Amino acid sequence: MTNRIDTLLSEVKKQNLDSILITSKANVYYLSNYYTDPHERVIAVYVSENLDPVLVVPAMEVEDAKAAGWSHKLIGYHDHENPWQMLLTYLQSAEKLPQSMGLEHDHVTIERLHAIKEILPNTELIDAQEIISNMRVIKSEKEYQLLKEAAALADFGIKTGVQAVREGVRELDIIATIEYELKKQGIQQMSFTTMTLSGAKASSPHGTPGMKEITSGDMVLFDLGVIYEGYCSDITRTVAFKSITDEQKTIYNTVKEAEEKAFQASQIGTSVGQIDLAAREHIEAAGYGKYFTHRIGHGIGIETHEYPSMHSNNKLPLQKGMCFTIEPGIYVPNKGGVRIEDMVYIGENGPEALTKYPKELQIID
Repeated sequence: MTNRIDTLLSEVKKQNLDSILITSKANVYYLSNYYTDPHERVIAVYVSENLDPVLVVPAMEVEDAKAAGWSHKLIGYHDHENPWQMLLTYLQSAEKLPQSMGLEHDHVTIERLHAIKEILPNTELIDAQEIISNMRVIKSEKEYQLLKEAAALADFGIKTGVQAVREGVRELDIIATIEYELKKQGIQQMSFTTMTLSGAKASSPHGTPGMKEITSGDMVLFDLGVIYEGYCSDITRTVAFKSITDEQKTIYNTVKEAEEKAFQASQIGTSVGQIDLAAREHIEAAGYGKYFTHRIGHGIGIETHEYPSMHSNNKLPLQKGMCFTIEPGIYVPNKGGVRIEDMVYIGENGPEALTKYPKELQIID
């Protein structure tokens, strides 16, 4: 963690800032190795060239933070205490208060922004979200291994869901089975709300599972992921139940081919936008372009959705160590949908699919 803090401080200086305050739980974990959900409470890492890095946590979590490996200054506050005032007291131990400070503008609430301005009225506050996003986009070897483990557990979740499909079983029943079996594997938390959608409901990319029963002719879409030691996975597979129409088969094969084209395009130096276009142009050529209504994917790591956004206008070149999803889909309103998604890691020799559950069309009897 010390290396990450040193790197962060170096990048902060390059931006002509003298400090940075990190408050999102993902970035706090990235810098401190302390993984927590603070709910409404404040957690923060403050880094500057004038003071030892400090981690701010509720008093009840101080020992947990130490056990996670934080070896620098710790500020633990009780619920009746003001953590911002306690942070100010620490900052006042330096020769001068920070003249400029980076914040995560996509995380800091208006309430917290006012609290920070109250204790540091003369400090210039700058959006520094991009600094740490750029750090996190390249995964270390350890992060790569954790993502592989998370992906393998996602594969297990899909296998469990497919095996649970039968006549009359409800979408939520299948989800309960998936999550129960993953709990037995030691997974405490899913990385997002598990999705099982069937029939016409699968035409909504972010549909809501419910009490719908699986019936013959349904396409059944699974989208799930787990958190393994702080790192997320994400996978989507679609299967057919008992029978499939020619159009459904065409849609499935089109999506599968689009995913393969995007995967093959995922080479070091290729722009993110070209990955999206490799899939999109194939779907458009098949006549289903208007039914592919979202980007090709997103970065993944400590968070399920993180930098970069894999959309067609993104010119960011792929680099070794990046990890992201490829997830083309075709969604025909009132009929159904197909999506196939994998986690992809960029290695020295090109793309590697971390999720490995088979993608050949399955018709479940």
